[in-house]
Amino acid sequence: MPHLIEIERMYKIYNPGENEVRALDGISLVIDRGEFVAIVGQSGSGKSTLMNMLGLLDICTSGKYLLDGIDVLFMTDDELSEIRNKQIGFIFQGFNLIPSLTAQGNVELPLIYRGMRAEERHELSLSALARVGLEKRIHHLPSQMSGGQQQRAAIARAVAARPPIILADEPTGNLDSSSGREVMNILHELHKEGRTVILITHDNDIAKEAQRIIRMHDGKISEDYKNE
Repeated sequence: MPHLIEIERMYKIYNPGENEVRALDGISLVIDRGEFVAIVGQSGSGKSTLMNMLGLLDICTSGKYLLDGIDVLFMTDDELSEIRNKQIGFIFQGFNLIPSLTAQGNVELPLIYRGMRAEERHELSLSALARVGLEKRIHHLPSQMSGGQQQRAAIARAVAARPPIILADEPTGNLDSSSGREVMNILHELHKEGRTVILITHDNDIAKEAQRIIRMHDGKISEDYKNE
């Protein structure tokens, strides 16, 4: 069975030439199914650029990226969009909820893009909201929820279709410590269920909760080790 994620000598170069910036500078990386990985680094280290590559939100300047054994660098935008929708659940620091939609409406939105029937969308969205403790907030708009509740709604949206990969970008960054703890507990639960969880963070304490820590500096991997 192929690795879930396999990257070889990946570069992302801005302004090629004399003043070029190497956001990713020859990264090679393997992540297997069921891992809980933290990619940690300060601003400008390249971790957000790497997240965009892993999540198929951007393409590299050169290199190879195999996702579940498939080379994704030569896919069309529509093909990439379909893989994102089916295989990757995104959790962002800024929640990215649609202000005019209720919690349930936000969770159902990506399911609509997948062409699911209304009855199935309804069932999956309610189940996802219940698992993050928002069964009594399904009709609330984002403006009617706290920051922690909005992030839990965003997690419900990410996991409703049961994607095998969870990509979390600074998921506790805008939250108080109590809400942040709740979010991390949910990520641990998802990992125990067999999801591959990839956590992007600048916070060393958050990174320590992962089984494996990948540290980045100046577009390169400076450390990659198991967290015993």
